[in-house]
Amino acid sequence: MKGDQRIFRAKIMGYCMGVRRAVEVTENALADANRPPFSPPVYTYGPLIHNPVALARLSARGARVLSGSFADIPADFAGATVVIRAHGVPPVERLELVKRNARLVDATCPRVLSSQKRAKKWHDAGFAVILAGDRNHGEIAGIAGYAPGCIVLENKEDAERLVEYPARAVLISQTTIKQSEYDAIAQVLAKKIPDLRVFHTICPATQERQKALEDLVGLVEGVLVIGGKNSANTQRLFHTAQNLFPHAWHIETPEEIPAEARELAAIGLTAGASTPDEVIAAVEQALQKV
Repeated sequence: MKGDQRIFRAKIMGYCMGVRRAVEVTENALADANRPPFSPPVYTYGPLIHNPVALARLSARGARVLSGSFADIPADFAGATVVIRAHGVPPVERLELVKRNARLVDATCPRVLSSQKRAKKWHDAGFAVILAGDRNHGEIAGIAGYAPGCIVLENKEDAERLVEYPARAVLISQTTIKQSEYDAIAQVLAKKIPDLRVFHTICPATQERQKALEDLVGLVEGVLVIGGKNSANTQRLFHTAQNLFPHAWHIETPEEIPAEARELAAIGLTAGASTPDEVIAAVEQALQKV
């Protein structure tokens, strides 16, 4: 197109409340550490968010990342500030950080924190705790730490393959799982577990971004989904976009905008919950350039 391409932004996209809070907390900690008298370094416990642009910006300001392996903790760690990311952390790892004299700044998303407390409550009450989500995701790992021996199911097929079903259990979801995926898991378990209590712990931010994307149907020919390639919620947005529109692309930066996207008369923009505002703006500005 020659500058007359119409660009439609999804009404809701980009940072969710929990991620924005975690980034702001980290930025404040870095600002404090860089004021005289200068304090020990600032770490995030694992990558703060699933977005390479945001991580690079924080790294440039001095943020370091702890890999999660305590064997790799550097000699100057004592007294350092450690930001617990929105995904949360298992209690044993939190305790280990405290033992190593870290100053913890807890940026666990309130919704994730609620799931952690719920998992502990029902585990202590003698119920089997079943988590629905990505077993390799930091949020699931953190919640699982509050319910040792819990079962993690990624999809309905996992639920169907269970060798033994508990007599009573609670089902808790990862906050970013798709509602239809969670419902499918719950339906399988409801047929097998006499006393199953299903908690609705999906973050509204996930559903809001999905719904805002659906609202672009009929307005655009294709969609750019902006966000980290390792961001679970961005990947789900992209998969939805592929099913809704003739053209859909998942990009991290303006440089990745494909030539085909610029040829569409009308294009939509959406972004995952860990995508910074400035990256979304940069993509829009790149599309506007003739």
